[in-house]
Amino acid sequence: MSQSDPAPAAGRSAAFRFIFACALMNAVSFGIMIPVLPNLIKQFAGGDTAHASEINVVFSVTWGLMQFFCGPILGMLSDRIGRRPVLLISFFGLAVDFLFMTFAPTLAWLFIGRIINGMTAASFSTANAYVADVTPPEARAKTFGMMGAAFSFGFLIGPVMGGFLAGSAMQHLLGNFALRLPFLVAGILTAINWLYGYFILPESLPIERRMTKFDWTRANPVGSLGFLKAHGALLGLATTGFLFQLSHTVLPSIFVLYAGYRYHWGPDIVGLTLLLTGLLGILVQTLLVGPVVARIGERGALLLGTLGGALGFALYGFAPNGWAYVASAPVFALINFTQPGLQGLMTRRVGPQEQGRLQGANQSLQGIASITGPLVFGESFAWAIRHDAVLHAPGLPIFISASLMLIAFFLAVKVGRPMAAASTLA
Repeated sequence: MSQSDPAPAAGRSAAFRFIFACALMNAVSFGIMIPVLPNLIKQFAGGDTAHASEINVVFSVTWGLMQFFCGPILGMLSDRIGRRPVLLISFFGLAVDFLFMTFAPTLAWLFIGRIINGMTAASFSTANAYVADVTPPEARAKTFGMMGAAFSFGFLIGPVMGGFLAGSAMQHLLGNFALRLPFLVAGILTAINWLYGYFILPESLPIERRMTKFDWTRANPVGSLGFLKAHGALLGLATTGFLFQLSHTVLPSIFVLYAGYRYHWGPDIVGLTLLLTGLLGILVQTLLVGPVVARIGERGALLLGTLGGALGFALYGFAPNGWAYVASAPVFALINFTQPGLQGLMTRRVGPQEQGRLQGANQSLQGIASITGPLVFGESFAWAIRHDAVLHAPGLPIFISASLMLIAFFLAVKVGRPMAAASTLA
């Protein structure tokens, strides 16, 4: 088959089902730890919420640094040796991290696990490159929406599982180990995912379409930024994506501690809240992204997502009680249009040999967001609760996120104009 010939639709559909299943299992295992890890850190911190937030900042910044430096390497490596080997590396690193979380006797051991995971975390970026390999440009936004649904489904099931496994019923049965049990379960799921990828997942990038040589001079953050700049409006779109990723780190950075402080929610209520937001995200990504993109285009979806995210964050920050927070969730769900529209526009601007490099560059920017976000949001939250008697503003970090999404909206207005794909699908 020549590079200009489209791949058979049945083959593309089967390949996408494989990668969707991998992304789904990975998202579930990742979601399990969300309502639990901050509480484990808090336990190591002697129950001090503000100190736990500061420790969480150190962990998140370290993870982001590893992403910043290793993301471009893994992205370019997937262009050189294929998507499947890089996915297997990523699954392995995540499984090792979960084992560290399960048995870590000190914070230092947790820290080592985060380093390993940060160095190898490329599952979602490589999955996006895989999708670009097997999907025609005009159908990518809808397909990226389905990939987003896999991630949302992980947030639908994973946090509920994590909250239950670490909840009061399991604590009655297992004592203190109940706080570690979710990580053991997540590690087992990740190991199953690795086996699934090894024995079943097909490679999406044929040898004739791979990068001919791995260039270390370009496999670095500086080279990634140069790559984005060299493709016209790609840098502006990537900056929009960076603002989106940066604002999005606010909830992983503070939500568990924030909800416990402001609304007095435990892991079970946190898990149910994430269940609701995950369900709303799935509804948007599976049922609405395709029709909306068909009607208003990828740029329109991007604008709808960034503006909806700005409004949703603002409502979250103002919510005086738990019910008001939950009532704001449908507005915030509009943010789920951002990534499909953005990825659809970006993947049109590079050819098949550079999809991995594009996603690696995005991963590097996500690493910067993972470094900056916890610093901004974790420290602003710690400051807000320490000065609560003087200035009652526990929602301060969420208001910062709303501002970032509003900036992303105005930038997307300028740089989000569509263009023809760089090349057709092989």
